[in-house]
Amino acid sequence: MDRSPALLLLLALGLCEYGHGVSLEIKVMSPTDITQLRVGEKLELECQTNRPSGAFWIHQDKSGTLHVIVFINSMSRTTFSRDQKTSPRFEASKENTIYRLVVKSFTPQDEGNYFCMMIFNQMLYFSPGQPAFLPVTTTLAPTTCGPTPKRGITEHPDLKTPDPERRTQEELNFFCHIFIWVPLAGACLLLLIALVITIVLCQRTRRRRCRCKR
Repeated sequence: MDRSPALLLLLALGLCEYGHGVSLEIKVMSPTDITQLRVGEKLELECQTNRPSGAFWIHQDKSGTLHVIVFINSMSRTTFSRDQKTSPRFEASKENTIYRLVVKSFTPQDEGNYFCMMIFNQMLYFSPGQPAFLPVTTTLAPTTCGPTPKRGITEHPDLKTPDPERRTQEELNFFCHIFIWVPLAGACLLLLIALVITIVLCQRTRRRRCRCKR
C-alpha cells in the first residue's frame, strides 16, 4: 500500500464530498461478519455505488495515515501499488456497480478503516469508513481468595469465653507464687533490718573508741 499525500491535500482544499452526493451513492459493507476477525482470516469488503465509473480502495491505518490499495476502472481492470496488476496481499474485482476488495490473510497491519473513493464530475466522493479490527484481548491477573472480613462485628479480647482448665492453672500458679515469694520477701526484709542494725552498732562502737583515745 502507498501513502498518498496528494489525497490529503485534496481533502484539505475541500475538493471532495463525504458520503452521499447529489447524484452519486456510495457505501461500503462486508458480506460476512467481521466483528470477530482473527489473524490469518480473509476480509471481504464491497463498495456499492450507482455509477460504474471506477473506484479506489483506501486504507486508513490506526495512526491515521491513508494508503491507496487499488484502483478498479470501469472495465474491471485493477491497478495496485507501484502499477502492479496483482498483489500478494489483496484481491480486487468489479461486478456491475459493486467493487470488491479482499484481504487474503488479515494481520494487525491491516487494522483500520476502509474507504471507497470515486471521482465523479471532477469531485471526489468518499464512502463512510468500514472499521476492521482484531478483537481486544485482556489478560486477567490471577486472584487469590482470602478470608472474608466480618463486617459490623467487633470481637473484643476480654469478651472471649474463658477456658476452665486454663483458669485453674492460672490460680495454681498464683498460689505457688504467693508461697514462694512471700517467705522470700520476708527473709530479705529481715536481712535488711539486721544489716541496718549492724551498721548502726558499728558506727556507735567507733565513736566510743575515738572518745576513749582522747
